[in-house]
Amino acid sequence: MPKGSPELTNARKEEIINACEELYKTMSFKDITIKEIGNATSFTRTAIYNYFQTKEEIFLALLQREYELWIAELSQIMKENTTLTKDEFADKLARSLEKRGQLLKIMSMNHYDMESSCRPERLTEFKVAYGESLHTVLRCLEQYFPDMSVANKQNFLYTFFPFMFGIYPYTVVNEKQRTAMEEAGVNYVFMTIYEITYNCVKCLLKN
Repeated sequence: MPKGSPELTNARKEEIINACEELYKTMSFKDITIKEIGNATSFTRTAIYNYFQTKEEIFLALLQREYELWIAELSQIMKENTTLTKDEFADKLARSLEKRGQLLKIMSMNHYDMESSCRPERLTEFKVAYGESLHTVLRCLEQYFPDMSVANKQNFLYTFFPFMFGIYPYTVVNEKQRTAMEEAGVNYVFMTIYEITYNCVKCLLKN
């Protein structure tokens, strides 16, 4: 890590992460390189290696930031709403994920590759944010459904979080995929991130 103020270090990291995020809007994960990311920053490409050793570490940092933003929104929901019905909670949780399309895309498409190609300390930093997201959803359940059993809370968490991995590929389908499903006779019903999440949460709370 180069010498410099923590503010400069954080600013450089954010610039790199932002550049990666912009490229990911129009390019695939496999086509994005450190060189491409470097070209989109205000400093030299080789300087990136002072902060991240691989592009996977940059993507993991982007995913970590997405989790932190989601956690902040869930915490704000709890602060602003002392009580919520099952319908209201399902609505707010679904709307919070609707804003985190980037989180859902990365976790669905590239999560395993990222974790496999990152240094242990980077992976640990990410897991802190992931773990906090679990704890935050659990705190939501404890606040809004105090009569819910411990077992049911655990069932909710370990059904909902794996479910999140399938949201993006189910709600974002390209024309080639649509055509293939039609030719295969698959009755695909388009659902938005909000709709599929809301329905899942309602089912989990009902059961």
